[in-house]
Amino acid sequence: MVVGVLHVELHLPMALSLKDKRSVLKSLTDQLHNRFNIAVAQVDPNEKWQRASLGIVTLSHARGEVEGLLQRVVEWMRGNRSIALIRVERELF
Repeated sequence: MVVGVLHVELHLPMALSLKDKRSVLKSLTDQLHNRFNIAVAQVDPNEKWQRASLGIVTLSHARGEVEGLLQRVVEWMRGNRSIALIRVERELF
């Protein structure tokens, strides 16, 4: 079994308040979960309205499948206009 983990730091340019931040993150995490069938959670609580960190996890029997899925997730996030990727860390176990 292979477990893939992404730690993603985001800039949320459309978030002008904490309420906006929550709304953007809720929408983003729901879309990621529904589109890719992955676990997504906000990590590293950040008091800045336009910054957030997400932890994303998936698993499979094949390393290539996990790597491919994580790559598709990053590519989809790069194409999402409501966020900007600041940093992406990828680990496989």
